[in-house]
Amino acid sequence: MSGALDMNSLVEKVRNAGVVGAGGAGFPSYVKIQAQADVLIANGAECEPLLFKDQTIIQRFSGELLQGMALLMELTGASRGVIAIKEMHQDSISHIEPLLPANIEVKAMPNAYPAGDEYELVYEVTGNRIPAGGLPKDVGVLVQNVETLVNIARAEQGNPVTRTMITVHGEVEHPFTALLPIGMRFADVISLAGSITCDDPVVIDGGAMMGQVVESLDESISAVSSGLLVLPRDSNLVKRRSQTEQEYRRIGKSGCDQCTLCTEMCPRYLLGYPVQPHLVMRSLLTTGEVSETLSVHAQACCECNVCTLWACPEQLNPRDICASTKRDLKANDLWLTPAQLQGQTRDVHSMREYRGVPSPRLVRKLGLAKYDSKTAHWKEVDTIPSRVVISLHQRMGQLPEPVVKTGDTVAEGAVIARPPGEGMGVPVHASISGKVTLTNGFIEINAGN
Repeated sequence: MSGALDMNSLVEKVRNAGVVGAGGAGFPSYVKIQAQADVLIANGAECEPLLFKDQTIIQRFSGELLQGMALLMELTGASRGVIAIKEMHQDSISHIEPLLPANIEVKAMPNAYPAGDEYELVYEVTGNRIPAGGLPKDVGVLVQNVETLVNIARAEQGNPVTRTMITVHGEVEHPFTALLPIGMRFADVISLAGSITCDDPVVIDGGAMMGQVVESLDESISAVSSGLLVLPRDSNLVKRRSQTEQEYRRIGKSGCDQCTLCTEMCPRYLLGYPVQPHLVMRSLLTTGEVSETLSVHAQACCECNVCTLWACPEQLNPRDICASTKRDLKANDLWLTPAQLQGQTRDVHSMREYRGVPSPRLVRKLGLAKYDSKTAHWKEVDTIPSRVVISLHQRMGQLPEPVVKTGDTVAEGAVIARPPGEGMGVPVHASISGKVTLTNGFIEINAGN
């Protein structure tokens, strides 16, 4: 690929294919790749316990991963490519290293959580910090999840995003990782793992640390789904992840003794960013100007949950209090500019190296050790589901509008929704062939009709 016309063509192909960040945020990739960069980082660090999708991509789809990297390195002008993989995944490292061209290398990341956070990645790979409130491009870096890079390689060939790589683990007979049609119901996905092995199960969608607790198995996987963790409703992890705002604020106000461990273990704080969860907890006890001054220490929080699920000795919930505080800062016009945040940034903490959260210990702390002995290996799935329900809310940007109507018949890969106008957004494609039914915010496709 060469020349400006080809570059513009790749950006359009990525947009038309509906490629979004597969790491969880769902940001349209065609926007992100329109930047110059010195370094391209392929994020295969895979933070969340028990998930195996990134390692499956690295080991099973190496050619497309490297092709996606080559395309973006030429597009952005990056002279250096880096694939970030945790040291513990030696099978992935051993597999990919012999395949690497001279301008791409492996960065063995610490076996710590959250090694896959963009701010952690950029610092570990380049030694530079992203400005507080900024983006990797501000320091000449482009970060893409390994699955996103595979989707970009496929987009260049004209193939849209219709499937997502997902791990199923926890209370199931046979944990697995597979590439499945977007819109499959949780129940249908989990059934591929055999029987559920607990009574009254719920699902954590996206991972134990940052995913969402979902009670209904009628929910569907999306373009940004990464894992379904099946757990008993009465497990400690589910109970803690299910607290309402009223509960965690009331308990935090009465129980926090300002020990500061939530701050001292915060990965962003250790990198020098202006986030101090213990001060946000203190704001629960104050009102007015004092509370506002304390609350701004939530803005740089990345919501990784180290403070809540690892650091706090009293099982309080600083993470969710920081998250709701950020919402309130925006609503009350107290949101700081990047320049204001950058002015509060400190040097990297001298103890950062020694305060990482070890992945194996985190698994035990979360009560997931009983599942860790089973790896969710690759599963080839040829069966097409009889029904998918595709959400129109699964990507950032403008909400796509259906371009099909109830009763239409569509083929897999056909565009079924597009964002209106010229605003940021990507189209949505049919993940199976069948007949369409429109409901509020969803497009259902039934293969049997």
